[in-house]
Amino acid sequence: MNNFVIGIESTAHTFGVGLCTVDGKIIEDFSSHFVPEKGGIHPREASEHHTKIASNILKKALEMVNELNGKIIGIGFSQGPGLGPCLRVGATIARAIASYLNVPLYGVHHGVAHIEIGKKLSNARDPLVVLVSGGHTVITALEEGRYRIFGETLDISLGNLIDMFMREAGYPSPAGALCEKLAKESNEITDLPYIVKGTDLSFSGILTAAVRKLRNGTSIKVLCRSIQEVSFSMLTEVTERALVHTGKNEILLVGGVAANKRLKEMLRIMAQDHNASFHTIDKWNGDNGAMIAWVTALLLQFGSPLDVNKSFVKPLWRLDEVDIPWKG
Repeated sequence: MNNFVIGIESTAHTFGVGLCTVDGKIIEDFSSHFVPEKGGIHPREASEHHTKIASNILKKALEMVNELNGKIIGIGFSQGPGLGPCLRVGATIARAIASYLNVPLYGVHHGVAHIEIGKKLSNARDPLVVLVSGGHTVITALEEGRYRIFGETLDISLGNLIDMFMREAGYPSPAGALCEKLAKESNEITDLPYIVKGTDLSFSGILTAAVRKLRNGTSIKVLCRSIQEVSFSMLTEVTERALVHTGKNEILLVGGVAANKRLKEMLRIMAQDHNASFHTIDKWNGDNGAMIAWVTALLLQFGSPLDVNKSFVKPLWRLDEVDIPWKG
């Protein structure tokens, strides 16, 4: 019999249910993504989407458990950070399952899940991590039981920069893939603010300038390419600074924006210049249940379960506030 844990992801636009054996040899994901007709992700609308599709997604996952002669021995959920109404949907479902099956409940930090699934699938051992998504832009590494922050955004995330600009151009979020496609169709670059402060970054000035130029008639293709080149160069610069500071010999790129080929190219070239290996993954970069399930499996082995009555969601939970009980 296979012992499985379930991981539930519901931080923003994705509702996902992941399955993972305790040894991590089997990991599966069942996810559904909310895509608004226009504009950004409205928390209430996204949470309504999660509520409507949760039973079908969960049913598919449980059917696989039965097919694999499995037994569920733990439940995890994305406790934060994220959109409050969305987080509460996943937490409520996780609490109900844990109580019904009488199995331990674990709260998973969304950012830690991105990192740990990346480490598992890429075989990176002790990397400097570049986590870039709609909710995170941090350069971090595991030191003395926590992911320490060596650089981060001072305002909006890299994913938010791209999505917010694309919304101004009339496209719904998330729109990273479309931005990348349009950027490839231009060879021109227009001036945008380049704001680096030590190992920290600021993207809001880029957004303001790009929106202004869009309204004044600058081609969206030129602006998409310019946003990528400037923001990715900033990120590469601070990552290089953190790499030298930490002395790491591996770089791991994870998160939704990690799918961007131009960003991967920049970081790979920089890593080569410092004789460091560059790692990323081909799947599960975006939000998904599989990554929550994998961290649930780690917590089952090394961590402590939550009291169901104290399993509150944490919409503003910082990465460096999370104790990591496992090593490497």
